Amino acid sequence: MSSVNFEPVESQFAGDSAASPRGSLAQVAERATGCFLLMLAAPAIAASAAVVKLLSRRSPFIAHLRVGQNGKPFWTLKLRTMWDHSDEPVSARWIEHIVAEPEEGSKHQADPRISSRFAAFCRKHSIDELPQLWHVARGEMSLVGPRPLTQSEVSRYYGAHAAELLSVKPGLTGLWQVYGRSAIRFPQRSAMDLEMVRSLDARLYLKILLRTIPVIIAGNGAW
Repeated sequence: MSSVNFEPVESQFAGDSAASPRGSLAQVAERATGCFLLMLAAPAIAASAAVVKLLSRRSPFIAHLRVGQNGKPFWTLKLRTMWDHSDEPVSARWIEHIVAEPEEGSKHQADPRISSRFAAFCRKHSIDELPQLWHVARGEMSLVGPRPLTQSEVSRYYGAHAAELLSVKPGLTGLWQVYGRSAIRFPQRSAMDLEMVRSLDARLYLKILLRTIPVIIAGNGAW
């Protein structure tokens, strides 16, 4: 996996800024909620990062290059849950930035890189995604919205509907996350994302948020 500096990157989807479908007051409230949840999650994030650092001997956080609202690229943070057992020296960095595109169909239940029970637990209960509350607090992500994707994923799976998908902020949770999680594959996932973008209102927003809690606790459908 390659490492790069934390610098702006051009995106083929970048365009002029557009008004969010949600009001400015709602966005301020969501960012404030993100800050509050991040403070609540901070002890769990710190403890998990320390365990990952000890187990993997690598940077406990990774940042993937993803496409955000209006095509603006940004780095999405996650807790590292995949590593091999090579004899690489211990990394002193806390975050590794990864530009490489994921291989198509690379996410599967028996991935040998998930070699730790702790890492599998973090993935099952979405602890690895808690650092993305930072992006909600910064206004780069929403609590509810399509998951952040790479440029190639947007082009491959959304095609002519890419601009529609990118008209909203990517989110921590969404329709396919609460109705199947990892078991949902493209193109069903893209269809559910577009349905959510087209119909998202306060009622659906709250419904997805409330359904997310038991889904994460149960840990079903995630790997």
